[in-house]
Amino acid sequence: MATINRRIGILFLAFLALLGMAVLRATYLGAVRASTLRRAALTQQVTNTVIPAPRGTITDRNGVELAISEPADDVAADPYLIKDPLAAARKLAPLLAKPTSTVLGEVTRPHTGFVYLARELGVGQADDIAKLKLDGVTLIPETKRVYPRAWAASQVLGAVGWGNRGLSGLEFKSDALLRGRDGVRRTVSDALGQPISIEQVRATRPGATIQLTIDAALQDEVEQVLAGVGATYSPKGATAIALNPNTGELLAVANWPRVDANHPSAAPSYANQDRAVAFDYEPGSTFKAITVSGALQDGIVNPDTTIGVPSALRVADREIHDAEAHGDETLSVAQILKVSSNIGADEIGMRLGPQRFDHWVHEFGFGSPTGVDLPGEQSGIVRPWQKYSGSSMGNLPMGQGESVTPVQMATAYAAIANGGILRPPRIVKAIGGKPTPPPAGRRVISATTAAEVRNMLRGVLADGGTASGAAIPGYDLAGKTGTANVVVNGQYSQSAYVASFIGFVPASHPQLLVAVMVDEPQGSIYGGAVAAPAFQKIVGWAVPYFGLSPR
Repeated sequence: MATINRRIGILFLAFLALLGMAVLRATYLGAVRASTLRRAALTQQVTNTVIPAPRGTITDRNGVELAISEPADDVAADPYLIKDPLAAARKLAPLLAKPTSTVLGEVTRPHTGFVYLARELGVGQADDIAKLKLDGVTLIPETKRVYPRAWAASQVLGAVGWGNRGLSGLEFKSDALLRGRDGVRRTVSDALGQPISIEQVRATRPGATIQLTIDAALQDEVEQVLAGVGATYSPKGATAIALNPNTGELLAVANWPRVDANHPSAAPSYANQDRAVAFDYEPGSTFKAITVSGALQDGIVNPDTTIGVPSALRVADREIHDAEAHGDETLSVAQILKVSSNIGADEIGMRLGPQRFDHWVHEFGFGSPTGVDLPGEQSGIVRPWQKYSGSSMGNLPMGQGESVTPVQMATAYAAIANGGILRPPRIVKAIGGKPTPPPAGRRVISATTAAEVRNMLRGVLADGGTASGAAIPGYDLAGKTGTANVVVNGQYSQSAYVASFIGFVPASHPQLLVAVMVDEPQGSIYGGAVAAPAFQKIVGWAVPYFGLSPR
């Protein structure tokens, strides 16, 4: 009996000891670890999910969609939670369009609890994966940027990267407006993981819609014309700009080589550059219209002023020649523009003098960004007149020795076209349905001077002009060709050129301006042969499309 009582006593003491330990443990967990355990419980029972905001749509001036967002899902896996990796890999591989061995390697990756299996899967694919109900495989809501017209204005629109952030082009420039604000959804689950309540903590705010001044139909036509230039002349690159010279609205901005905006990595990296704003080049003879405009405005010459044009002109250590050899002759200012005489342009420039010539270079906006609402705009390179060399006035007036961008040249010619007002070009027409105010312009030359220059530029497309082959019967066209040597290793190349043409229609009261620049064409090098026919095709299509009077 004593033995039994002793055993009972021992068991009772053991029970008391265990009870005491339990009380101490409960006290420790309830007092010391309470906040930590409460947080742990919440993380297991409460889940906050980020709901990506749809990125704002980008449209053309008529509402045609150029960039939209669609629901998508990222697929992620936790290798620690996948019970049968081989079986999971076999089920996932066909849905991810990957080899089974690749997926198996991803879902068995050591030392990680998280790995992406795919990014931005479409709704259909994601739903098929969700139906598998694989432990350790998770779908993460995302949005996918889609460009419905694929090739159209792809360098202008740019690209969107991970996290729904713009990487280039307008997607980058206007990222803060387009991105919107992500929402947050809170889900409370029971002990078995079943949702018992879902609460919208923060509503998703979609990004703003941006309407461009671009016309999608004209953009497509310009892209097709440039593609033809690329196929015929195999240049390093080409760009074309169409704008309304009276408002500065860009109607088309195209680049070649073309890039599929939905697959930008398939194109060479240089092709993604928007050459319209980022390509520096020497303008060549297209700059002669600027030289003549300044001289007319200063009253140094008029269209009928005659100038002696020798067979060669020596300026310091340089000897200047015209493209076509000739003897000593006399040409009017209008004829100098018509036949694009280098010597004649230099004679006019020297009458202006370095200081006034430099004044007009800057007055027309060269050496500074135009202010166009596109990212990556370059300023060009303009040397101040105080740093001119003895031969500078032998090359600057005819468009050598300074660099410009295509959008700068188009903007300067727009001032000639619209009656003398230099106005920053623009591409954003409205944000969130609210029109953006047009930028203010400033007068650089008088309406009379602008009209005189326009009239003289008619001659370029007339018989004997450098772009007579680009004339369109029944159309009142004006413009200027340019053929400029490319600088290679500090020297002007005798085999690499930039061919360009800038013109407008109708010449008397222009409503459309088109600029074409072709970088290092092969086979033919002249602006009149390479760029002017592209201008002709674009204008011939655009005038009836917009209902413009050709005269």
